[in-house]
Amino acid sequence: MADKIKITFLGTAASIPTAKRNHTGILLDYKGEHILFDCGEGIQRQFRKARINPGKITRLLISHWHGDHVLGIPGLMQTLALSGYNKNFYVYGPKGTKKLMKKMLELFVFAKEYSIKVEEVSGKFLETEDFYLEAKSMTHRVPCNAYNFVIKDKLRIDKKKLVKAKIPSSPLISKLKKGKNISYKGKKYLAKNLTYSEKGKKISIIMDTGMNNKIIPFVKNSNLLICESSFGEDMKKFAKERYHLIASQTGEIAKKSKSEKLILIHISSRYEKEFKSILNQAKKEFKEVFIPKDLDIIEM
Repeated sequence: MADKIKITFLGTAASIPTAKRNHTGILLDYKGEHILFDCGEGIQRQFRKARINPGKITRLLISHWHGDHVLGIPGLMQTLALSGYNKNFYVYGPKGTKKLMKKMLELFVFAKEYSIKVEEVSGKFLETEDFYLEAKSMTHRVPCNAYNFVIKDKLRIDKKKLVKAKIPSSPLISKLKKGKNISYKGKKYLAKNLTYSEKGKKISIIMDTGMNNKIIPFVKNSNLLICESSFGEDMKKFAKERYHLIASQTGEIAKKSKSEKLILIHISSRYEKEFKSILNQAKKEFKEVFIPKDLDIIEM
């Protein structure tokens, strides 16, 4: 059985939080990785409400340096220090992140025993045996990244066929996992006859951006597209001026990119009682669309 991805929506609000929705933060858990996308004000309290230990965080990915996406970082880092966090704290972000992180650390003074590793990223910037992360610059008033988390396709062993062939658990299995043919008791077995391909998964996260021609190719064929949808049709001109998306544009992106599901986030507080209107505007372009509440969880 494939390892599951767990996504917790710690904060789903836009620039102004509400009584029900916190500033931006999305936690993605996969195997031993606990990746936080943005850390708006109050995110560490959202960890507590979700009953998640913030000390599990392995990486922080910053979309951009507007306050609603980063003001929770100093408090989170202080909590990690007070809690005995002793891993490397990896921070990734767009151009300018190194300088801004340095300024933030100079402003908030606290003792820490862990190392902070900061990288400004574009394209594929982290790859393991199982997955990779990639970044793409978006169109906003400051440097801004969108991110993909991609689990690679895997070659799986067909256990029933192994039993039928009477091939025991041995180093031969590791060869099959690499797609190599094997020989057992004088008989040759083709890897393709004892294995099958398991399709990977792609999660795309776009926090803030104006409409641009880089989005659709970047998120193409996403299993899950999590995308800002700050405004409705009534604010189309305003959204364009502020480099944000309206709901119909977000739906159009999902449709043209052939994504499977669309999650709308970063919705302006002015629509707090009109989420259905925003949802319906996106649904005119793309049917599989949802708006999460804070602390909602998706597993896939």
